[in-house]
Amino acid sequence: MSFTKEDVINALRHVNDPDLKKDLVTLNMISEVEIAGNNVRFKVTLTTPACPLKEKIKQDCINAVKERVTGVEDIDVVMDAQVTSVRNANVNVLPSVKNIICVASGKGGVGKSTVSANLAVKLAAQGAKVGLIDADIHGPSIPTMFGVKNQRPTVRLIKEKHYMEPVEAHGVKLLSLGFLVNDNQPVVWRGPMVTSALRQFVTDCVWGKLDYLVIDMPPGTGDVHLTVAQVMNVTGAVIVTTPQEVALADARKALSMFRLDSVNIPIIGVIENMAYFTPQELLENKYYIFGKDGGKQLADEYEVPFLGEIPIVQSIREGGDEGKPASLFSGNKLVEDAFEQLAIRVAQEVAIKNAVLASSENSMTETAG
Repeated sequence: MSFTKEDVINALRHVNDPDLKKDLVTLNMISEVEIAGNNVRFKVTLTTPACPLKEKIKQDCINAVKERVTGVEDIDVVMDAQVTSVRNANVNVLPSVKNIICVASGKGGVGKSTVSANLAVKLAAQGAKVGLIDADIHGPSIPTMFGVKNQRPTVRLIKEKHYMEPVEAHGVKLLSLGFLVNDNQPVVWRGPMVTSALRQFVTDCVWGKLDYLVIDMPPGTGDVHLTVAQVMNVTGAVIVTTPQEVALADARKALSMFRLDSVNIPIIGVIENMAYFTPQELLENKYYIFGKDGGKQLADEYEVPFLGEIPIVQSIREGGDEGKPASLFSGNKLVEDAFEQLAIRVAQEVAIKNAVLASSENSMTETAG
């Protein structure tokens, strides 16, 4: 054998993560380097199971070792994923949840719950452990969208205290006030009761270990938003809008609210729902019923990522009504691809924000030392 583990590791220093802009060795993504004769085996641990560049990174690793290490005959690259987090070290609320993602808008009717549900199931389908809180206390819709509106959370006694266990459907753990009240029963509560219920969803529920906890926020900019910001140490917010100006005006308010000093939640990006209509018979055609590129313009205006467009397709509405999220069950490639790309982009942006924040904290520690 004419080469060593150090030779292999040094070769891999020339392979960068396309999102994080650093080499895989510096990012601690390389492990379990083994050499047997002229054969090499090592593991690459990515920051998200939804990484769209997995195969490119794998091939870049193979090319780097072949080009820079003499004598290698066979290269076995094991691709793995470990969702990153910067919450765990210093949080008391939900310490076993790696990332909390708020899905919000400034107004109702833009498809926020539809985006929340399909984002959650797509993240789960890509291998992540995912939970979803329906924080729209006055209008809970998640039980219907997941086909479990007749189910109830079970209760477990732990150290003389009762805790709820979420309902599970389509690979996602769910909690909603819709599980606890009748369909036709209005929730006529003042602000303190609403925030108290939300706190219980967080502190009195056994969520277990999660990579992502998605929170379907209510419309507007009120008590629930402030409670979430103050209690949960949120990773970031996804802003949902439709293309027309009346929706964009309210989305601007939501975006600005998350940037207030009293809230201070990073923006993961903007998603444009109901972006265009494509008939089933004319899949190449796009009709911009509500206007065009409003979401992109909003993202540019606030200098945040644009996460993509969700089309107007009948199967999305049907999936929500039937309890079968369209991103999994519609059979429509346009729909499934749109939500898959959304999940990939959200996972990417979360990983990037975590890496930037971790790097910033490390720099502060070194400076202080």
